[in-house]
Amino acid sequence: MPAPIALFTYNRPNHTRRTLEALKANPLAAESDLFLFSDGPKKEADLAKVLATRELLKSVTGFKSVTLSFQEQNRGLANSIISGVTEVVNRFGSVVVLEDDLVTSPGFLRYMNDGLESYKTDERVISIHGYVYPTREPLPETFFLKGADCWGWATWKRGWDLFEPDGKKLQGDLKSAGLNDRFDFGGAYPYTGMLEDQIGGRNDSWAVRWYASALLHDKFTLYPGRSLVSNIGTDGGGSHMGKTDSFDVGDLAAEIRIQSIPVKDNLQAYLAFAEFFRRLTGNQGGRRIPGWAILRRLARKGCDSLLRMFPVSRNRTPHKVEA
Repeated sequence: MPAPIALFTYNRPNHTRRTLEALKANPLAAESDLFLFSDGPKKEADLAKVLATRELLKSVTGFKSVTLSFQEQNRGLANSIISGVTEVVNRFGSVVVLEDDLVTSPGFLRYMNDGLESYKTDERVISIHGYVYPTREPLPETFFLKGADCWGWATWKRGWDLFEPDGKKLQGDLKSAGLNDRFDFGGAYPYTGMLEDQIGGRNDSWAVRWYASALLHDKFTLYPGRSLVSNIGTDGGGSHMGKTDSFDVGDLAAEIRIQSIPVKDNLQAYLAFAEFFRRLTGNQGGRRIPGWAILRRLARKGCDSLLRMFPVSRNRTPHKVEA
């Protein structure tokens, strides 16, 4: 039986409609239980669009069942997702998680459910992810990286049980374990800063805590080599992201086959992600993984074990990444 789907919405009826239409186009939709969560308005100006979104949710068909959960008060995205995922995964044992700005391929649910089934008893794997960044380097059909992600994902109760909501505790544990550089992809992206901002109340990110929780427990996420998810919330209409085309992935993959692969960090993907993050942030200086170009060539030859040797760039002479 397919895993239940938890979809979190707020005040974007047009985005939500596109997300639902794409999800409904998945052949497994008719066999899937859908849980629709709607957060309450944060301010009076949001009320009309929240209500419009809820009217849309009330009309949803095409799934095995549809369960509505409407909040009167605003809980915020993080609290909404944490409580909703916990509710569904505790009841069913697994869950597929989407937000109202994630348009999926018709092959999304098949990939997610195949991944959940393939790795349901593998304690090393914490989640399955459907989105992949538009890297310059081609990626394998599927691959693993340590950590967890947030744009179209799935997990089991055993995985979600590892989620630590206390950002301050995560910050201390990352520092004690010497994982800050790895957390930041060798200085390529400021996840430590994002976690610091979450602790200080400057953002409401559940995702950075999910990522940190998985990394601290030495858990892996399965990714597709071609994206099955497109984030349409980068048009400037959302509450948590400005307008950008940096995450555009083009045409979505029609199908991704779950293959038997080693559960370990994929060096090729790690370097491709880090390079993408550097282009995204404009961080062409700062800390570097040593011998970047050499590592990239070795990664293409399948030398993934080298990643254990170069997880950080502390006290190393930086090498420039080719633009």
